[in-house]
This record gives sequence, C-alpha cells and structure tokens, in this order.
Amino acid sequence: MCDQVRGDPGERQPHAALQPAGRWPKAEKIRRLVALSPPPDRRLRVLEIGTGSGAIAHYFAVRSGLDCEVDAVDVIDQRQIKEGYRFQQIGGVSLPFETGVFDLVISNHVIEHVGGHDQQQQHLCEMGRVLRADGRGYLACPNRWQVVEPHFRLAFLSWLPRNLRDPYLRLCGKGAFYDCEPLRMSELERMLAAARFDFRNACVPAIRMMLHVERHRSIALRIVGKLPDAWLEHVRSICPTHIYLLTPHAGAGG
Repeated sequence: MCDQVRGDPGERQPHAALQPAGRWPKAEKIRRLVALSPPPDRRLRVLEIGTGSGAIAHYFAVRSGLDCEVDAVDVIDQRQIKEGYRFQQIGGVSLPFETGVFDLVISNHVIEHVGGHDQQQQHLCEMGRVLRADGRGYLACPNRWQVVEPHFRLAFLSWLPRNLRDPYLRLCGKGAFYDCEPLRMSELERMLAAARFDFRNACVPAIRMMLHVERHRSIALRIVGKLPDAWLEHVRSICPTHIYLLTPHAGAGG
C-alpha cells in the first residue's frame, strides 16, 4: 500500500550531470534495455523524472524510429537542452499527472536524492501510479556498497552509519551534509515489491550495454565484461549501480 507522503528536499542539493553529450549514450542504453517500440495505433508517452540537463528527455523526443510524446519533471531547472519535450518544475515526489498515462517512466539516479525512505517509497509508488497497466519503468541508482561514493568521491562514505556520514564529509572538506540515500539491493527490492512492481535486475545486460553503447574505457569494467553472465549474476548485489526494469504487478491500481 502506498500512502501519500510529501517529499521535502530540505538541504538537498542538485547532483545532475549537465554535459549533454555524455547523456545520449545513456539514453540509448535505456532504450535498448527496455526494448521500447511504438505501438501501431498511437504515440508513446514517456516521462523522465529528474530531468537534469534535458538530454535524455530530448533523446526520446527526437530519436528516429520512435514516436514519443515526452514529459519531464525536476525540482530544479538545470536544463541545457529544452527542445522537443514538455517540462514541469515540481516541489517533491508527487507527480502532476493522471493515473495510468505513460508507456515508459524513467528514474535514472534520482531515488537517492528525493529524501529518506518514506520519500523514496513514495517516489516508486508515484512511478507505478502514472504507468499504464502494460507500461514499463526503468530505475537506476547507486549501490550503498559502492566503494567510492559517486557524488562526493569519498571512499566508503555510504558504508558508514548515517550519523557518521556528515562528520566524515566535514573532515574531508567536502561539505556539511550528506544529502543522498543510496540503497542496498535487498532494501530496494523490498521497496519495489511494496510499490506493487514486478521487477527484473538488469545489472548484467546493462554492463554489456555500457561496453557496447557507452564505450567505457575503464580497464576494470572491460575485464568484468569478459566474465560469463552466470558469474556476474552471483555478484550483482555488489554491482556499483542497481538497474531494474519494472512492470506494474497484475491487478495493481493507482
């Protein structure tokens, strides 16, 4: 059951990557992972939550072979690309859309920024609410057990108990408030189930896609990419990024 929770960004700051050129390969990776194709009788409706530079929303709006009507929302307007899609600035986790209207909802490295667990749960519930019964969701977020925390570039930051994260930031001169909430795979999956999603961990195909589409130069990633899928499936709980493909659970309603 998803009860309404009003998110308060509080002291949280934007961490969006604002270089559009680097976002297009990620958008292509998302498209391929969700296997998006237009229905014959209407335009696809796509929502991106957490617009950032606007590059991913723009990609889905103009990508040849797709016929998408794209909406995008964010709590701060930092867009570098504004053409091709509709944008609304919002104040929390609630989405200003009717129930069951989108074919695809994208939440790419957003959930760790929306607030505590109540706001994170409502973020997922809102994704499910606005999806069509046959729609798809894409969710990516950093793993709490990622060795180097990606927003502040400090080793083991998110491993620490919450009451030690702010002092560690201050000690390292990186700020006063740790405004992110990375998740363990097990707790994220519990939250997805509570939001009435059927879900599939797509970490392994995403790694393959990153090497093919994003052309990562990381030696470590290329070594990992040569390992058999069966090996990688056993260690996906420590994959630096959680990636999930979502569909509304049969019978789930807004």
